[in-house]
Amino acid sequence: MNASTEELLALFAVIGLGLAFGKLSWRGISLGTSGVVFVALVAGHFGFQVPKAAGVAGIILFAYCLGLGAGPGFVRMFFRRGKALGITALAMIVSAGLVAWLAAVALNLNADLASGLFAGALTSTPALAVAAERLPADSHVAVGFGIAYPFGVIGVILFVQLVPRFLKSSAADDAAGNSDVPDDGPISRTLVHVINPAVRGKRLRDVAVLSAANCQVSRLLNGERLLPIPSGFELELDQRVLVVGAKNRLAEVVDVLGEECEDVNYTLDLERQRRRVVVTSKELIGKSLKELHLLSRFGVTVSRISRQELELVPSPRERIQFGDALTAVGEPAGLDKFVQCAGHRERTVDETDLISLAAGLALGVIAGSIELKLGSRSISLGMAGGPLMAGLILGHFGKIGPVVARMPRAARLLLAEAGLGLFLAQAGSQAGGQFVEVIQQHGLLLCGASIAIVAAPLFVGFMVARVAMGLGLLESFGGICGAMTSTPGLGAVTSTTESNLPATSYATVYPLALILITILVPLLISQMS
Repeated sequence: MNASTEELLALFAVIGLGLAFGKLSWRGISLGTSGVVFVALVAGHFGFQVPKAAGVAGIILFAYCLGLGAGPGFVRMFFRRGKALGITALAMIVSAGLVAWLAAVALNLNADLASGLFAGALTSTPALAVAAERLPADSHVAVGFGIAYPFGVIGVILFVQLVPRFLKSSAADDAAGNSDVPDDGPISRTLVHVINPAVRGKRLRDVAVLSAANCQVSRLLNGERLLPIPSGFELELDQRVLVVGAKNRLAEVVDVLGEECEDVNYTLDLERQRRRVVVTSKELIGKSLKELHLLSRFGVTVSRISRQELELVPSPRERIQFGDALTAVGEPAGLDKFVQCAGHRERTVDETDLISLAAGLALGVIAGSIELKLGSRSISLGMAGGPLMAGLILGHFGKIGPVVARMPRAARLLLAEAGLGLFLAQAGSQAGGQFVEVIQQHGLLLCGASIAIVAAPLFVGFMVARVAMGLGLLESFGGICGAMTSTPGLGAVTSTTESNLPATSYATVYPLALILITILVPLLISQMS
């Protein structure tokens, strides 16, 4: 067996054992993919090394896939909560830097160990890279990172899992209690009796509450049958219409139109009057539903849109993206014409365009390589922030030129997990060789300093997000994980809820956190040198 084969077998063994270790659970708490770093630290102590290129490739894959998943809801979240989340991230990172500086002064630590502890506590590889570039080649920055990194991983996971238990709050309660954020509960439907004279004679596009609440009127009750809304439909008193929308927003529409119908029997013809249509036609892509006039052209109402794993009830302003799966309601003849116009191709939902994937990754690498000069210092997004930004932008627009963002959820999660495993194996093995030596030299004080650097921003971030900014629990946790650049922490949050809110909140904060950390690391080094 040659050396290359042994290295590959060792790499897969470390990742496999790490994933198995991460699955071990104690009182519902587990490490997940981050278990790889602990096995890699042990392997690194015994001489195992993963090529740096493998770790870089891993973080690029992971960050890009994360951006693709969060992209569809990112812009909406940024404009609604960007300021509050940004302030939270700034407070957290500054507090972590301050505690790292105080620990270095109190324990007489060199700049390399202190900056490594700071980067590891925030689980930030860009911070590690920046520190390594500004310090001698034989510095202990990677060792400091390796010591603090486990505390950063475990600390955030424990925090997001134990705080809801302490507050006796759940993700479901939090999602239901925050109606001013994009997550408005599951999509539902209700039958409404029209009794408000103010809406009589109005077309659906003229009823402002439907657009404001992102709800759609998809059917009209005729006898005991619910029929699709016909072209030229106008609201009249005593009609009974089926309204589709997010559960927490339906009440707004019911209040305006009339009252909710109870104990009314009706029949839905889902087989003939509803289709799932996957859009590939240039005639629809990039245009809003209002511009397409689907009701007048085809007698069709789009009641839902599935985009990546995000399902939403569209407003008239919603623009169609390549690969959107539309739930269209109408008569069979009109649906057939609409299917042909949309260029329906069911396989598009399950396909990954590998050329687009390669192009998106390349764009992310280019974005991460761009450096902005600020006096004698430079800032770059790095190989984590660049691919993340590329994924966010592509995920939001769906398609830019020939580059298509769509990737099946299973494929995206697989690539993200594989990338994260590669990166953690490389980072852990790099630090493992010097881990024991530094612990013996400096004792457990480094562990105490690591815990302090982790705990301070978690406490500050939670107080700022919840008390000062009034953010919900899911938003707060997503933002805190983003500021700590803690993907395992985000995984611990998302495993307890079906909401996409933590991921979009995380993705909103993450790029800002990368920039702030990149600025703060050179300042720390200059203060301690």
